[in-house]
Amino acid sequence: MKRLILLFSHSLTPEQRDDATDNLGVGEFISLDSELQRVWSNVPPSLESLDEYLRPIKDFVSHNLNQDDIVLVQGDFGATFAMVSFVHSIGGVAVYATTRRDVVEEESKGEIVKTSIFRHIRFREYL
Repeated sequence: MKRLILLFSHSLTPEQRDDATDNLGVGEFISLDSELQRVWSNVPPSLESLDEYLRPIKDFVSHNLNQDDIVLVQGDFGATFAMVSFVHSIGGVAVYATTRRDVVEEESKGEIVKTSIFRHIRFREYL
């Protein structure tokens, strides 16, 4: 059964789960534990290098990635680049979620308020 490992700061939406199941053939979702999720979601901007900081995340992926599994990688730009490169280096497939942004403008008390609504479209493979 193909699995989707989540290196992602948010919860998947129902649309994303359905897309992963229907279009990627995913039958199981693998989330980070709470400590690793804290690490992934809070990359310190003061660090010069992320090599050591990301070691536990790389270890998690290494221990959980089976043939045909996919890794969803989204987050801090540098951490994302490093993890996509790592996933590729161990023979894995990395994807990201694409969205469409719909902007709604409303007038409120003489001011224009813009609200952006993001809608999942598909997962796209990092090349």
